[in-house]
Amino acid sequence: MSILVGNGALRLPDWVDLRSDTVTKPTDEMRRAMAEAEVGDDVYGEDPTVRRLEELAAEMLGKEAGLLVTSGTQGNQVAIATHAGRGEEVIAEANSHIFHYEAAAVAAIAGAQIRQIPGVRGALPPEAVAQAIREPDIHHPRTALIEVENTHNRAGGTVIPLDNLRALREIADRHGVPIHIDGARLFNAAVASGVPARRFAELADTVQVCLSKGLCAPVGSVLVGPRDFIEAARQWRKRLGGGMRQAGVIAAPGILALTQMVDRLAEDHANARVLAEGLAEVPGMRVDLETVQTNIVLAEISGTGLAADAFVAALRQEGVLASAFGEGLVRFVTHRDVDRAGVLRALDAAARVAKGGVRA
Repeated sequence: MSILVGNGALRLPDWVDLRSDTVTKPTDEMRRAMAEAEVGDDVYGEDPTVRRLEELAAEMLGKEAGLLVTSGTQGNQVAIATHAGRGEEVIAEANSHIFHYEAAAVAAIAGAQIRQIPGVRGALPPEAVAQAIREPDIHHPRTALIEVENTHNRAGGTVIPLDNLRALREIADRHGVPIHIDGARLFNAAVASGVPARRFAELADTVQVCLSKGLCAPVGSVLVGPRDFIEAARQWRKRLGGGMRQAGVIAAPGILALTQMVDRLAEDHANARVLAEGLAEVPGMRVDLETVQTNIVLAEISGTGLAADAFVAALRQEGVLASAFGEGLVRFVTHRDVDRAGVLRALDAAARVAKGGVRA
């Protein structure tokens, strides 16, 4: 039954919002921490709460230093601009976030180009990376960086395994090329695999982790790496308008995100598995269950006779939000603000839409 009200808008509490884990709201404790945070001017290095967050993230990931940035995109682009210069090349998986969703910032900011390598469930094939690294030649850009996304969004939240990262590390060391991990959901990878985030991070030179997805902080990411690299990155953050003042109000919930919200990601993964297995049973829908490793479910809906946009619009009429994710694909992302009951409601709505019971 539709829950549309007078002006055609759904009442906010009635949404089952599975568009992304970016829609999570901060916890009550996070809100209190924001209000009570000890603050100072972070551009002067005087915000003690920011310093605590940066030190915590660096320690958790086994790096020397950390840098609070406003977003995962800013963290990735600050890192890439510090690693790579104009006319150089960044190797990345073909469907990586830095290629699809960061507004060509690698070209616009660093002046570098991305060399796309098709991956296997988001993992870069080591042999293809080895072949892609440029030999010195005046006709070629210098290979400045290998970028890895873990978990991999467009592959369905898949975990890039340690063995793959070890192979990439060996190739990178042989050629003197650094590795950056876009770890926007690295803690999802850690929880799903049982491998501490630090072990993933030790195979990269720099890592960006997001605080505002499944970890529920309202804003922010942290970039970690060697101390001298982070100092150089700090200047790039400033160039991009990321020099913040009393940023302790942002850092305080970030500390809670890292200390209190990591283990509970397992709940999101369990809910994603329930949703995926249910969708896989719906006629006209298909889910590759082997890709459902964390909190993202990609459902093929071409068998329903609906395009992805139409399927998502019909779900919306039922009070369920999801994302069209290319031709014939719909993405659902579980998170703290949707419980098991909400997941089951979404499953029921998707089954009705697929069977023709609802049309936008």
